[in-house]
Order: sequence, then C-alpha cells, then structure tokens
Amino acid sequence: MTSGKTIDIKSFIDSRPIAPYQWLLVALCFLVVAADGMDVAIMGFVAPSIIADWGISRPAFGLVMSAAPIGLVIGALAAGPASDKIGRKWVLITSVFLFGVFTIATAFTHSPTSMAILRLLTGIGLGAAMPNTTTLLSEYAPQRKRSLMITIMFTGFNLGSALIGFVAGWLIPVHGWRAVLLVGGALPLALIPLQIWLLPESARLLAVRGATSKRIGAVLGRVCGERFAGDEVFVSNEPPLPTRKPIGVLFSQGYGVMTAALWVTYFMGLLVIYLLTGWLPTLMKDAGLTVTAAANVTAMFQIGGTIGAICVGWMMDKVRPAPVISAAYLGGGLCVLGLGWIGAMSSSLTLLVFAAGFCMSGAQTGLNAFAPGRYPTVARATGVSWMLGVGRFGSIFGSAIGGALLGLGWQFGAILAMLAVPATLAAIAILLAQRVKAGDPVAQPTVAH
Repeated sequence: MTSGKTIDIKSFIDSRPIAPYQWLLVALCFLVVAADGMDVAIMGFVAPSIIADWGISRPAFGLVMSAAPIGLVIGALAAGPASDKIGRKWVLITSVFLFGVFTIATAFTHSPTSMAILRLLTGIGLGAAMPNTTTLLSEYAPQRKRSLMITIMFTGFNLGSALIGFVAGWLIPVHGWRAVLLVGGALPLALIPLQIWLLPESARLLAVRGATSKRIGAVLGRVCGERFAGDEVFVSNEPPLPTRKPIGVLFSQGYGVMTAALWVTYFMGLLVIYLLTGWLPTLMKDAGLTVTAAANVTAMFQIGGTIGAICVGWMMDKVRPAPVISAAYLGGGLCVLGLGWIGAMSSSLTLLVFAAGFCMSGAQTGLNAFAPGRYPTVARATGVSWMLGVGRFGSIFGSAIGGALLGLGWQFGAILAMLAVPATLAAIAILLAQRVKAGDPVAQPTVAH
C-alpha cells in the first residue's frame, strides 16, 4: 500500500511488474482491433455476391468500395481531439457501436447509393477505433514492454480480416451475403458490455485534466493491482506546452517537424502496403501465374506481416525504436526491389513476398507503437489519430496508382521496383521524427517525490 506522497503515473507503471489486468487490457484492445479488421475487410468478401445479386457493374460498385476509406479518414481526424477532450474509454466504445450498428444496417440496403452512405458512416467508426485502442494501451503499458504489447494488439487486425473471410465462405452459399454483414456487425456490438465493464479511463489523462486523486487512485489501482490509502497526489510530469489545445500542440515549436515526419512515414508505408496487397494478385496473374497461386502467394504477405509486427515490437523494446522501424522499411524496400528483379515466375517469389510483408507490415505496426510516446498526454490521441488519418490517403493513393500504372502498360517488375522509393522515404522520415528532441516528452524517466 502507498500513501501520503506524490506519484508520477508513468513512473509508477514503469516501475512495477505487469499486472494481470494490464494483459486483460491488451486482450480487450486486441478484440476491438480484430473487430475493426473484420469490418474493414468485409466488403471485399461480399462484393462479388452483391454485384451478381444486384446486376450492377464493377465500376458502379466502386462508389461503395471507396466510401469506407473516406470515412476512415474522417473518423481518425475527428476521434483524436474528441478523445483528448472527452476521454479514451467512451470515444472508443462509441466508435465500436457506430461501426457495428452501421454494418448491420448495411445488410438491409437495396441500392449502391444507400450502401455507400452506410459504408461511409461505418468507416467513421472504424477510423475512430484504432487510434484510441493504441493510445489507451500505450498509457497503461510499461515503457520496457510497450512496443511489444501494442504490436501484439495489432495482430488482431490480420486475424479479424482472415476470420471474416472464413465466415463469408461458410455463410454466403447457405444464407447469402447479407448474413455476413449481420455477423460482422453483431460481433463488435457484443464487445460493448465488456468494454463498459472492464475498460479503464486513462489515469494519465485524468491527472492532466484535474480529476480527483480518489478517482485516479481507483482506476490506477484497479489496473495495476495496487491499493492506495487515498491521500496520494497523482501527477503526469511532462514538459510545459505552448498551448493546451491538442491540434495546436501537433504544430507547435518542437512538434511540427516531428508531426510532419510521422505523417510522411505512415503515408509512404501504407502506399506500399496497399498497392502490394491490392494489386499483387493481378500483377502475378498477368505475369503468368494461376489465380489460386497468386492468391496463395499474396497471403504470405499477411502471414509475414503478422510475424514481423511481433518481432519488430520486441526489438523496439530492446534498442532505440526508430532505427529498428527504419531498418524494417529499408528491408521492405529491398524486398520489393528484389521482387521486381526476379520476376513473378521465380522460385524465390513466395519467400520474398513473405519477407516484404515481414518488413513492411512489421515497420508499419511498429510505427503505431512508436507514435504515442512522441506526444504529451493532452494531445496524444490527436497525434496518433491524425497520423493514421493522413496516412490513410497513402492507402487510397496506393490503391489508385496501381490501377493507373497498369493502365499505362507498366509490368510486374517496373511497378514493384518503383515501390522501393516510398519505402526508402519512409525509412528516412522516421529517423527524422526520432531526432526531434522536443517531441519525446513521455519517454524521459521521471522520479516521484
């Protein structure tokens, strides 16, 4: 039991063994991210059945497919400031409620226009969920294990994306595509009672916002397995800021360059990942592989990414994180350059696709673990969510540029070799983000008195 002293929350969390409740928080956030992955990927699995059912063309259905990514951008940009103002817990619960309800509503639509509107609204919920899980978990994870715990959480995204594929394959032949959307919406809604019951509010945010010591002690004690006497003073020691407005902090002196560097890194990483995952099967098929072989090889990118995320997170906790992420991006650039060099018919194709996923997805997930520690508590969710929101333009651009380059006659080797450029730019930009000292307010050890 502790009593009668000032406790810096971050130092307190960092100095203690990881409590069972902190691992429970990892599991809760993992489930949210898995539900997020399900609903992000769901339209890709039901689209062929909807197109056949409604008798519409693929270009006409393009409006539906592009709606959710736009919503993801809106949700990410809006969620951060809301979370820094209202709190992590209830913004996260609201986001899960939104994408669950609107996914179920999508099952009852009968036109591309109404479906596109609902997918836009679904995307807003999806875009708000990811940055809040990242921020909340980062504020309860000790520094020595933070990157690993966050990257473990993010493996839920790949699991959810794969799970909804199996669900679709089982349900569509028997019950049709609407049943897949009903399941995809019901599962996240089932998480909400658990979230209300078990998710804590951020103790560091409560301290920054002037909550009572009794409330902070109850939340922090529950998560860390500690009993407080009730006369402690809880603080979150951080450098003075030129403004208390979250968006203003992002562009204030010392943070502006770092913010831009993080945006460039995330944008370039998603450009590479989405172009590869979206167009690699088509590129390989055009180069002479069968559809089945192309799909199986592309799946190795996701498998490599899942393993890479955990390995990169583990390394980030052992050495300086930015060079680890930079090396992974650079490795991804070399892998895609190698893919362009060997061609689609090489016996090394599967291995290089796996390695590209290991490096690129590992680096991208590592960046999600790195970013929260670059911002102060008052602007942390805003910093993370705006990085994710701006980065989403990279995913949109990557998906679009692949089709444009194919239309111009670019072949397998040329397109993949070109991707080495944004991967290298990401590797350089993350090192610039590390160099900005003022942007590292929560990584410095503080001593409670």
